[in-house]
Amino acid sequence: MNSEYREKLEKAAAHAEKRGQEISRTPFRPGYHITAQAGWINDPNGLIQYKGEYHVFFQYHPFSAEWGPMYWGHAVSNDLVRWEHLPPALAPFEEYDKDGCFSGSAVEENGELVLFYTGNVWLKDSDEELVQVQCAAKSKDGREFIKLADNPVLSRPPEGASNHFRDPKVWKEDGKWHMVLGCRMGDSGQVLYYHSHDLFSWEYQGVLAESTSGKNLGFMWECPDFFEISGQRILLISPEGMEAEGENYRNLKQTGYFCGSFQNGVFQHGEFSELDKGHDFYAAQTFQDEKGRRLLFGWMDMWEQEMPSQRDGWAGALTLPRELEMSSEGKLRMKPVKELEKLRQKELAYLEDVSMEGENVLAFGDLLELKAVFDISKTSAGKFGFKLRSGASGETAVFFEAKEQKVYLDREHSGEGPKGIRSAEVSVNSGELLFHLFLDRSSVELFVNDGETAMTSRIYPDQKSLALKLFAEGGRAKAKTVSIWRLEDIWEEKHL
Repeated sequence: MNSEYREKLEKAAAHAEKRGQEISRTPFRPGYHITAQAGWINDPNGLIQYKGEYHVFFQYHPFSAEWGPMYWGHAVSNDLVRWEHLPPALAPFEEYDKDGCFSGSAVEENGELVLFYTGNVWLKDSDEELVQVQCAAKSKDGREFIKLADNPVLSRPPEGASNHFRDPKVWKEDGKWHMVLGCRMGDSGQVLYYHSHDLFSWEYQGVLAESTSGKNLGFMWECPDFFEISGQRILLISPEGMEAEGENYRNLKQTGYFCGSFQNGVFQHGEFSELDKGHDFYAAQTFQDEKGRRLLFGWMDMWEQEMPSQRDGWAGALTLPRELEMSSEGKLRMKPVKELEKLRQKELAYLEDVSMEGENVLAFGDLLELKAVFDISKTSAGKFGFKLRSGASGETAVFFEAKEQKVYLDREHSGEGPKGIRSAEVSVNSGELLFHLFLDRSSVELFVNDGETAMTSRIYPDQKSLALKLFAEGGRAKAKTVSIWRLEDIWEEKHL
């Protein structure tokens, strides 16, 4: 490794460690989510289980809480629950990546961990004109990464495509390496498809999928991912430029998927489906672990919105790890991995056969997990659910509206930061409604009906607002069970 490059990585790591100690006790710091020690993060990158250890990389600007020249941050875990920060894996340095090591993926080959990423160079000091190329770096130990001497491995987009050409997702299938890349063609988003026999020499195969005229599918498809679940082929993308349609596509940028079949290099698919209905979910990436599960992390924020944590020297977090499954209706379900039960420190409440109207305080805390099963057939309330981080200065509400058959996440009165209400239709044909919720100091992740619907949002409440309330309006709510746990702060010992 070039000594000047090593020095750059070491400088970033030392700054993050020192600044991280200074800001570790600020009020919005997550207790059990991945975020950087200090600075800005966005997309999860390079998700992989390598030599039994889970690796999560992420877009990272260590020297500022604002987006800037991207490094790759790095965290590892043995159990998907307790994470350790490692020094940055990649830094912008070479002529081909001097303005940023953008998003990408990871694979294992011949015992080595190989990262693929987009090298970014701005032209004429402009953030609109750019050159993007695809690059690789190797590691024998999963700690120190050496960029390939003959980078870039892809130096130009196909003829006719724009220079917005990024986010390589690489995998091995049928004895051959495959890559998909996000691209912009005029005002249409595309996913480009490549083959390789040696992992580093790539041949263009054509456009795997693209937005078509008259379809509201955006002008750029970022962070593509292509995989199979239960015999169905899934193309996961994060489009820029989609317009809101009713309760759909309400965020500045979306993440969703197409489901279909893949034969002879051709992907036949149905309609686009949004993956998470909350305010803050983007740039999701998946990987398959040694148990055969398809696991996902997303960026738990959204572009161009207020982030109160920036004044404390950090911004951005990743979602909890989620397992993807295919429902009998052909839709992806997304639910928290079972290992997260290890976070439970103390059961604060366990209630059976609850019948109530009005509102009752059930627990206090800022690191909580809640599971509740409502009996719809015995519930007369028009609206019922939970108020989180409730206090004199406000609260966040998650609730079911019976007439509309929708679940809502309302952060209009959550405290500081962006506002807004999100909603999603849910099924109650079984006669039950299951809420599974994770509350961290500045986030809510709600999973409804065992992952049928997910809603992820950042909140920035007053530190004194700690009550968790069950409420019902316009009648009585009947819950079969309600369980609440206090969760572990996985970072606490590291900050002492």
